[in-house]
Amino acid sequence: MRVRTLQLRILAGAVALLWAAAAIIVVAGYRPGGPLDLVVGAAALGPVLVAVAAVAWPPVVRGSGAYAGVVWVGLAAILVLVPSVAGIVSRLTAGGTQTLLPSPESAYPWLVALAATAALAGIGIVRRALGPGAPRRRRLGAAAAVSVALLVLSGLAFGAAAVGNELALADRPTTGSRFGPTGPGDPPACAGTIGVGTTARLGLRVDVDADGRAAGTVELAGARSGTDLRWTATAAGDRVLGTYGAARIGPEAWTREPGAGWRGAEPGSLDAATVDAHAVATALPETVRVAAEDRGLEFVEGARARHCRVAVDGTTLVEAFPQARWVIPDGTPLERWRGEVDFWVFLDGQVGMAEAFANGTAGALRPEALQGTVRVRMTATDRGVPVTLAPPA
Repeated sequence: MRVRTLQLRILAGAVALLWAAAAIIVVAGYRPGGPLDLVVGAAALGPVLVAVAAVAWPPVVRGSGAYAGVVWVGLAAILVLVPSVAGIVSRLTAGGTQTLLPSPESAYPWLVALAATAALAGIGIVRRALGPGAPRRRRLGAAAAVSVALLVLSGLAFGAAAVGNELALADRPTTGSRFGPTGPGDPPACAGTIGVGTTARLGLRVDVDADGRAAGTVELAGARSGTDLRWTATAAGDRVLGTYGAARIGPEAWTREPGAGWRGAEPGSLDAATVDAHAVATALPETVRVAAEDRGLEFVEGARARHCRVAVDGTTLVEAFPQARWVIPDGTPLERWRGEVDFWVFLDGQVGMAEAFANGTAGALRPEALQGTVRVRMTATDRGVPVTLAPPA
């Protein structure tokens, strides 16, 4: 019994550490400017206290079957919390949206993890209060009641604070945002008519890894005005290191590759170099967006946006963001990779931000690796603002 108690305490401790990490991230990084920013951070400590209760009073049960069930409850909480914490880190550190609960779909994993944590704490608290000799039926009933109470109290406290803060932001006028209009109204539906700005400041980051180890990175920055464009990108990977570039101004075009300067090019060869326009046309045609998942309304640096998601394979993702090919070698089975593209449509009906990922068999990415992953984040800001593009020197 002592061994089981120690094992369950370690399991509960792992859950508590994950909840603590989530709370610290919210307290330190959640600053959308609402009146309840600090209250949301304080409410995020509620699940931590529930998990700490499970550490203090481990959910020890009789019988191998019951013990295995409790362990699986703890593992379920960990398996749900790990990607959820990673997601909130990405959301709060990457800039843009800081909406914590934009839709029921995004809140669901947190609710599952909190329910599992509350179950662990409820079992431990009841065992401590009633003693191990209490009738099983009585202990189960009391544990269920305590677990539900912990779930409701901690969940409602955080949910009410987060939603209330975001509702307050909805009524607060914003002077402007580089991501889009800040006025009232709702953005178009995911399957509706969308487009890109006549001009845009472009940003793109590509990260490729093999079995979790970095295999390549691309950082791109530039601007587009209609079909004219100019950007430079730094690529670093196992097979490439240097600066790429593309520019097209009227009937003239130039490209740049690592180890060489700017050289003349055919203007038509840069049709895929428009970044945001090419990505929307390739990955988000109307036929694909018919089945898009609506993730809810969010605020991206004060601009109201609809968060949408579509499924893609690796080939489509790399076609939409061809700069990824610089760090993904030929022979990688992208056609067997599967992933998603998240995109944000703003009040002007334009896509101002997109995040994508796909993974699958590593193939030629690294001979010894089993799984490869590519992640992309694109921003198109200051859309419609006049842009001056100068030809390369």
